[in-house]
Amino acid sequence: MADNYVSIRNLEFLLHEVFEAEKLNRFERFQDYDKEGMNMALTAAKSISDNYLFPIYREMDKDKAYAEKGVVHVHPKLKDALKALADGGWIGAGQDYDDGGQQMPATLESAAQVIFNAANANAASYAFLTNGAANLIQSFASQELKDAYIENMYSGDWQGTMALTEPQAGSSLTDVGASATPTDTEGVYKIKGQKIYISGGDHTAVDNVIHLTLARIDGAPKGTKGISLFIVPKHRPENGELVNNDVITAGIYGKMGQRGYVAAHLMYGENDGTEGYLVGEPHRGLRYMFQMMNEARIGTGLMASGTASAAYYASLQYAQERPQGRHPDNKDPNADPVLIIDHADVRRMLLFQKAVVEGSVSLLLECSRLHDIHVGSTGEEAANAHLILELLTPIAKSYPAERGTDAVSAGMQVLGGAGYTDDFPLEQLYRDIRINSIYEGTTTIHGMDLLGRKVVMNDGKAMKLLMKEVQSVIESAMRHDRLKPRAEQLAGTCAKLGEITMSLFQVAAKEGPRRYLSDATMYLDYFGTTVLAWQWLKQAVTAAAALEAGATGDDKTFYESKLLTNDYFFEYELIKTRAWHKRLQQRDFMTVEMESGLLV
Repeated sequence: MADNYVSIRNLEFLLHEVFEAEKLNRFERFQDYDKEGMNMALTAAKSISDNYLFPIYREMDKDKAYAEKGVVHVHPKLKDALKALADGGWIGAGQDYDDGGQQMPATLESAAQVIFNAANANAASYAFLTNGAANLIQSFASQELKDAYIENMYSGDWQGTMALTEPQAGSSLTDVGASATPTDTEGVYKIKGQKIYISGGDHTAVDNVIHLTLARIDGAPKGTKGISLFIVPKHRPENGELVNNDVITAGIYGKMGQRGYVAAHLMYGENDGTEGYLVGEPHRGLRYMFQMMNEARIGTGLMASGTASAAYYASLQYAQERPQGRHPDNKDPNADPVLIIDHADVRRMLLFQKAVVEGSVSLLLECSRLHDIHVGSTGEEAANAHLILELLTPIAKSYPAERGTDAVSAGMQVLGGAGYTDDFPLEQLYRDIRINSIYEGTTTIHGMDLLGRKVVMNDGKAMKLLMKEVQSVIESAMRHDRLKPRAEQLAGTCAKLGEITMSLFQVAAKEGPRRYLSDATMYLDYFGTTVLAWQWLKQAVTAAAALEAGATGDDKTFYESKLLTNDYFFEYELIKTRAWHKRLQQRDFMTVEMESGLLV
């Protein structure tokens, strides 16, 4: 069911009509990319997905990964999928030509990742985790380490991971305890410790696994300032051979979803034989790792958006084919049942899914475009793009993850009882998407990051720059009669968001950080929904202009669908900010002041 898991038309609309991504070739780095080339890349991504990823999506769940006698077995066709992605140049696509990459704009790469994740996020995640690890080595490691590891990672023969989390520390990287003891060889350390929940941490689809590992050099200061970054391979390359590096997989976790995507528990140095190779300078590991973490946060948003896309098209197909019930004003039992897509509440649920998916993808491509401007340009343009990207990253990770889960749940509801069975993909999609709000920091962490750091950085400059972008879209929308009420609505919401932000700053000054950040997740919801309204209004401006220019046929239907979904978002989603605004105005701080013992 539902081999139509993603809309290429929507991706082309966003790339070319909304963001005009082909204009990125004004930067020397992206000069080889035009509209035709970008569309060819999307076609190639869809072909790989149709032939290698989508066919094994449900198989990877039923024939799930398992560990036996120290070997982690995955679906036998995963190796072919990873090689197809590697041979297509998608691992390392954004790197320099001289380093084996394609200098591909992140905007295009992200559009392709939506396709891959919609087809099979479990398989695609292995490849793009390797991509992030290889990018990190390329950015900060010595040439010797680059030569030893990157080629085999780009080829899909070696897996890359990020090994941060430890049993005693969880998401608190301040408490990383893995140790690194210097040896007689410069840059080589003996690593000892444990890492848990390591995605892609060990499996049979590759010949080696390269762990980008955070550890603390003996004598280093406590806290994040004492953390260093190491390459720790499962098998270390020596004289053209792979030698066991004493990295033991204690087991893999049984997961609610993503059962084909391994999460491993690793043990380093149980026999004092684990070597790690210092990346960059000592004690700067967390700073380096933030490159991969921020890439992974955008990647998590893309994963959630792709999964929600697959769920939307599966539930849309079901609604278009399933007759059931009659309208409330038809009491004739002899009348034929109507298709469930004709029921108002089913339409509401489908509109919600579409609004979340297409709004999230738009935001993620916006972020990717800002990244491209940052790396392609210089001076103030580059700095401003980076600031806005920093501000939007917590939302780009959290909104698709949280609302995407809600969207897949709505899709399951569309199918009713059938959605809860494994005859249809919704139950797996629901299990799979749930992890995205936990990956790369829980939603709470991103709420605290947004309110505690991002909105105040550079004296609020990022917020001012973002609001300038939003205002530009509002002004464009005001020129279209149909969009003028929406423009006014968004302007009002932005004003309210500014008011509540200033009010919370006063809480920080008077009451301290505990109270200031106590409802940071709610603030994230408020801010994120406002940002999504901006993205929907931006799409609506483009669609309205196309209709006014005389679009016909399928194009007219497409643009009308955009305007309808924009109306839905403003009428059903943006109004939720009113409740969040009211709650954030309150000063009772009940979750701070309550006694934990009352939770009985």
